[in-house]
Amino acid sequence: MLKQRIITATILATVIVSAVLMLPSDYFSLIIAIIVLIGAWEWLNLIDISSPAKRAAFIGTLIFAMLFIHLWTYILEALVPVMDNLATKYKFEMADIRNQSGLLEWLIIPAVLFWLTIMLLIRKAPLQTLSLQLRSRYKALIGWCVLLAGWMFLSRLRLFYGSEMTLYFLLLIWIAGIAAYFSGKKWGKNKLAPDISPGKTVEGVYGALVSAAVCAIILCIALSIIYGKPVTFMVAGDLILLSIITVQISVYGDLFFSLVKRQRGVKDSGNLLPGHGGVLDRVDSLIAAAPVFYAGIYLIYMILLAPAQ
Repeated sequence: MLKQRIITATILATVIVSAVLMLPSDYFSLIIAIIVLIGAWEWLNLIDISSPAKRAAFIGTLIFAMLFIHLWTYILEALVPVMDNLATKYKFEMADIRNQSGLLEWLIIPAVLFWLTIMLLIRKAPLQTLSLQLRSRYKALIGWCVLLAGWMFLSRLRLFYGSEMTLYFLLLIWIAGIAAYFSGKKWGKNKLAPDISPGKTVEGVYGALVSAAVCAIILCIALSIIYGKPVTFMVAGDLILLSIITVQISVYGDLFFSLVKRQRGVKDSGNLLPGHGGVLDRVDSLIAAAPVFYAGIYLIYMILLAPAQ
């Protein structure tokens, strides 16, 4: 089983890293969309929605939302002559609608707040959260929003901050997962959330958080070498803090999906990946962490880096 897991993980990592480094941002976004849509199908299984019509509506609206977000700037461009004609006809002035392209960035707030709330609920009241019974329609809405946000902000991370930062994010989460596994194996005594995921330990989480800090330090050193000047203490501190918070959220994102699987009475979200279960089993941490990491990078750039340029 371990050998099969390693082979599958190696193939997946190779494909994703190649997509990050070699594909244009549009094609990268498409690859991530396909992965998320497969995950969406698995989510419908987890929340026990079997109706073909409901499944088609869920997947169809998710695709529509992805296309709308991807084509947002083109939509604004298309609206310019329409708005100009309306302004001329009804004699009013309005700002250039193309200046509203940044409106989508505001969606990061509910995404981050959702994952912070999930983290607090699982930490403070795991049994009550596990026993919480929501209607399928509400579970469908939650999954729809979570999957869309994961796709959106991972795609935008690649588009606006480049393949290097996207690769760092992926490696950060993957390395944290490995560190958590081996730290838990070596020192794990205290269960993190035994009713939701018996295998996770507090010591494993500490190992993941330490790996996050190490990854951030290595990133700062690499940036200093690439740009020929040291990264400022403020930026370095923010990158370390962001990496630790991102990994922390990724842990509870994993627990969130484990909670849904526990409620459904299944171990894995699917069986598409040999030795790993379903697609959601592999990308759950990434889906949760992507909005948080994107928000942090956005703030670091806007507050610390952009004014210095």
